[in-house]
Amino acid sequence: MDRIVYTAAGGAARVLEQQAVISNNMANVSTAGFREQMAVYRSVPVVGQPGMPTRVATVASTPGSNFQQGTMMETGHALDAAIKGDGWFSVQTPQGEAYTRAGEFAVNQQGLLVTQQGWPVLSVDGQPVAIPDRGTVTFSVDGQVSALGAGDNPKDIQLVGQLKLVNPPAATMARGDDGLFRVAGGQPAQADPMVRMVPGFVEKSNVNAAEAMVGMIANARRFEMQMKIIQDAGTNAERANSILSSN
Repeated sequence: MDRIVYTAAGGAARVLEQQAVISNNMANVSTAGFREQMAVYRSVPVVGQPGMPTRVATVASTPGSNFQQGTMMETGHALDAAIKGDGWFSVQTPQGEAYTRAGEFAVNQQGLLVTQQGWPVLSVDGQPVAIPDRGTVTFSVDGQVSALGAGDNPKDIQLVGQLKLVNPPAATMARGDDGLFRVAGGQPAQADPMVRMVPGFVEKSNVNAAEAMVGMIANARRFEMQMKIIQDAGTNAERANSILSSN
């Protein structure tokens, strides 16, 4: 079989990989704090004995993420918060400390401040933030969490903790299969007192739905082109065999 089939098949495989990433981005257009995943592939000359300068294969490059801030949407919910500018919320997972931009928080049955996925939100001392029973929560811009217990006098509002807000270099952040980010090497990031948050707001996904749709269409056309090359190679091989058989 002509080597062009393997070259085209490799290109088609890379297109499908990128299509899967774009589809995942599209599925998370409405996910708060979602960071667009980038998928890039590059051409690589096929060098053999002898060299084949006209043969070009494709390989996937190291995937990354788009860390540009998404649109801020006001919700008015007391348990909602968004990071202003760079920074991350810290949460506790079975795999260790992780980071997210999603600030749609809730209080679980154990009275802990958690994410929508149920992961405890961490304070600067590395512990979950406990909220008084039926307490009214208030966030400050620097991450301090105050709560007023049900039936308490407004003067009795108490500081129950301060969220651990971090801002490690973007180059050190790696996306996990759970959608959360972690620092490469597994070491917890240090709290950054310069990170600020906006209470009552939620940061939307930074995925541009129109651009993602255009990318999906372009990938579909690239895949069709690779399949056409494979079909043409098969047709040429059949014709060559027919000529040889007739002789």
